[in-house]
Amino acid sequence: MENKQKGTLPLAEIIKKYPNPGEELITLLQEIQEEYGYLPQTELLDLSKQTGIPPATLSGIVTFYTQFRLTPLGKYRVLVCMGTACHVNGAHTIAEEVERVLEVKEGDVTPDGLFSWEKVACLGCCSLSPVITVNGKAYGKLTGNAVELLIRQLRQAEAQGGAL
Repeated sequence: MENKQKGTLPLAEIIKKYPNPGEELITLLQEIQEEYGYLPQTELLDLSKQTGIPPATLSGIVTFYTQFRLTPLGKYRVLVCMGTACHVNGAHTIAEEVERVLEVKEGDVTPDGLFSWEKVACLGCCSLSPVITVNGKAYGKLTGNAVELLIRQLRQAEAQGGAL
């Protein structure tokens, strides 16, 4: 999913779809996040002004539910499986390698905006363990060298104007 810096649908248009925004707040926030790729602070403040929902209420909701993001994702979202099979087969080493190669902590975005990464409980690809996904595509039976090579290939493809 490519992140939008500014949504194409104005916030007021999104809010109009919800006659009782306080009663449909989760769905409203999901739509705003879908539009922007995350929940920008400016949009949350505008949402508060336009609906009368206090900023503290909005903040409490978006920080409670893990589905909401307050920062944009990278163009390439890397998920490192930490499930049982992956754990047994070296998931921690794979996560350390992702962090080393990308040079950002889990949950952060690389300075060029290309990569973000996070650990997840299970990707459902146990027979491929250890496994990561990049924008939903699974890469399995990984080693540290394979992770480095994959990220290098993605960077090269991006520099050449395309993706793998």
